[in-house]
Amino acid sequence: MSTRRRHLVRAVVAIGAAAALALPLAGSAAGAPTPRNGVCEAGEFCLYWGLGGPSGGSSVSDFTTSIPEYGNTQPTCYDFKGPGVGKGECVKNNAASAYNRRSGTVRLYILPNCGSTGRWVLQPGQRVDDLTPYIDRNQSHSVASSGTC
Repeated sequence: MSTRRRHLVRAVVAIGAAAALALPLAGSAAGAPTPRNGVCEAGEFCLYWGLGGPSGGSSVSDFTTSIPEYGNTQPTCYDFKGPGVGKGECVKNNAASAYNRRSGTVRLYILPNCGSTGRWVLQPGQRVDDLTPYIDRNQSHSVASSGTC
């Protein structure tokens, strides 16, 4: 085999090995949700401005972590990002429905710092189209199994 051909074979093998190593990394990153992008993806907890959750036509706010305080005013509050009614409004005391697309339990609290006994406990996959009696009374949530922020 000529020297040139050996270099070509080595280059092809090196490129193939690099591609094989990169594929598992790219595949695992591709499945992760993108928090705060206005789309309720698998692995996220989502709050909706209006009743009906994902089918209600209102804006969504999507999270992957616990939030101890949603904030009161723009520009420092967590807001509804997705298209629809409520887009740009602060989440605090404005959420009417929720969807837990995480693999663990999520608790939605009426007080900051995940405080109070008044809360919703959403199991994995659970959708709540009407958060009454706590509708528009929400200030924090926990994705931790302990219920702490």
